[in-house]
Amino acid sequence: MTKVYYESDADIRVLHDRRVGIIGYGNQGRAQALNLRDSGVTPLIGVRKDETRARAEEDGFATADVADAAKQCDVLMILIPDEVMPEVFDESSRQHLNEGDAICFATGYNVAFGMLTPPQNVDVVMVAPRMIGQGVRDTYVEGSGFPSFVGVHQDATDKALAVCLAIAQGIGTTRSGALELTFAQEAELDLFTEQGFGPAFGQVLMASLQTLIDAGYPEEAALVEILLSGEFAYSMQKIREIGFFKQMELHSNTSQYGSMTRGMRFIIPELHDKLAGVLKEITSGDFAREWTAEQEAGHPMLAQLREMRTMHPIAEWERKTRNAFRMDPPDV
Repeated sequence: MTKVYYESDADIRVLHDRRVGIIGYGNQGRAQALNLRDSGVTPLIGVRKDETRARAEEDGFATADVADAAKQCDVLMILIPDEVMPEVFDESSRQHLNEGDAICFATGYNVAFGMLTPPQNVDVVMVAPRMIGQGVRDTYVEGSGFPSFVGVHQDATDKALAVCLAIAQGIGTTRSGALELTFAQEAELDLFTEQGFGPAFGQVLMASLQTLIDAGYPEEAALVEILLSGEFAYSMQKIREIGFFKQMELHSNTSQYGSMTRGMRFIIPELHDKLAGVLKEITSGDFAREWTAEQEAGHPMLAQLREMRTMHPIAEWERKTRNAFRMDPPDV
């Protein structure tokens, strides 16, 4: 059985005689820094001289350039985007790591697919929240915590797991549970959700909207019924809280009967094959190589896809519906 770690497995005091640095102060960086400080470990924030540094200083943290933070700290939490991480690490952090230091990643992607190779004389661990940054902070404040994947990629000191779990406890995830995985498993699961489940669900959503609109239903009604009322989002939250089948009992008998009898029509073998193909591209490293090439070329395909996205009819349908129901989206 896969190991899950809880509060009793961790000891934040492991970090009390270490200098912890957080590289990056975006959504995850800020949330984890605030949680660590509230847990009794105040990190140094390594960040560029931009608005994120200003925000860190407004929050009361000491800041430094990335290289200076790496030089001053013996535990580094790397919380910057995947695509810039290898370059930043090689240019500003690698040379300042000493034997016995520890590096903590929030994703296994770069290490698992060979874009970043840490020195062999340091501990390399992972604490990967399954929660957006704001949720990391909010659940900590509420006292409930959030799930994470954790792992040790390299144990140079025989203390890597203790450091990993101390960080996990400090940011609040051992309150809920931290499940042990390899770096590769974490990265592959994350990519599959983004490339398999997410797009498949998105295609079902768009096909459903198109079916209703083609049948003559008002665009606004279709959007509200399927998506914008919030009913589906509420059901998904209940799935998280009480379970996939248990939440069905919150719906009417008509809903349950119709869902289960018609649901069998969508058991499509080809869907499994498509998803398996996506997973194979991920685990083989094909996607990582493709994405690296796309970055090196200056993101031409990504730019084209983003442009095509704005031209899809759903963008206009959603705009009209939001206007009709005065659903002004919040600033993000």
